[in-house]
Amino acid sequence: MSHFLWGLWNGITAWPLLITHVFGWLDQYPVYNLGRNSGWYQFGFLVGSGSPFLGLLGSGRNKHK
Repeated sequence: MSHFLWGLWNGITAWPLLITHVFGWLDQYPVYNLGRNSGWYQFGFLVGSGSPFLGLLGSGRNKHK
C-alpha cells in the first residue's frame, strides 16, 4: 500500500516538477522514483498524474447541461 501512496503522491507532484525541470530550477528532484518501481507504484503514479486531465474532462461535461 505504501508503494501506491508514494506513486500517487509522485504522480500528483509530477506536473509541477516537470515544469520546474523545463526551466532548470529544481534539477535535484526526480519526476519518477526508480527506486520504488513496482506495479502498485506505477498504478499510483498513473492515477496521480492523470488526475488533472480527468478533472478537466469531467468539468467540461457539466457546463453543457
